[in-house]
Amino acid sequence: MFPCLFARRMEACVRSGKFTLQDTAAVAAKAYHNANRNPLAHMHAVKVSLEDASSEEKLFLANPTYKPYLRLTDCSQVSDGGAGLILASEEGLRRHGLSPSDPSLLEVLAVRLATGNLYDDNRTTLTRMPTSHAAAQQALTAAGVTAAQIEVAEVHDCFTPAELLMYEALGLCQEGEGAAYFHSGATTLDGKVPVNTGGGLVAFGHPVGATGIKQVMEVYRQMKGKCGAYQMKHTPAIGVTLNMGGDDKTAVSTVLKNI
Repeated sequence: MFPCLFARRMEACVRSGKFTLQDTAAVAAKAYHNANRNPLAHMHAVKVSLEDASSEEKLFLANPTYKPYLRLTDCSQVSDGGAGLILASEEGLRRHGLSPSDPSLLEVLAVRLATGNLYDDNRTTLTRMPTSHAAAQQALTAAGVTAAQIEVAEVHDCFTPAELLMYEALGLCQEGEGAAYFHSGATTLDGKVPVNTGGGLVAFGHPVGATGIKQVMEVYRQMKGKCGAYQMKHTPAIGVTLNMGGDDKTAVSTVLKNI
């Protein structure tokens, strides 16, 4: 079901001129490039070039209407995995002998949840993600942070078109500029706002229930210089996660500050 739902989104984006299959192939190639540097990634040893990701041989849907719009390399992995974190108040930290200014910590500036109507199949929103946008903007506002201050982000790239739409939902670029923003190089490891540094759901993997916490862990690891071969060149002060459930029906965004 979900591959077909996102192929439907991709068809709408292609027909509206928002982005192309070549654009999403480039997103897949970036994901695999990052994962190849990440020894924890599900697809660490799998090489996927832009040519590979563009291949029509990887079209797999049985639905004849949507088959041309999604390839295997556009899809997240079905992965096993786990992730965990410890949340503590300032008082709790002190009880355990830690200072709130300890450099091993991150501060959670805001967490916000937004939900959409499960029974509303609104085709007018296929080229954008209003629920994810709502969660992200509410979190940024609550944190007192602007999109221009984001220095690293983890977004829910269940399928490659979702990553481009998430750029817009976060406010990293304007509506309709997701593909251009990607091609500017802004979201690469050496870019202005690296996105999905460890390979994202497409190539790091998607252990479903663990993914939201794993996104926070990824931001933490970048902020603390723990990413080895895929470490960003600069240490980010502000990071954001944007996780999604269903076809943009539930979304959670977290704003994190380095200490």
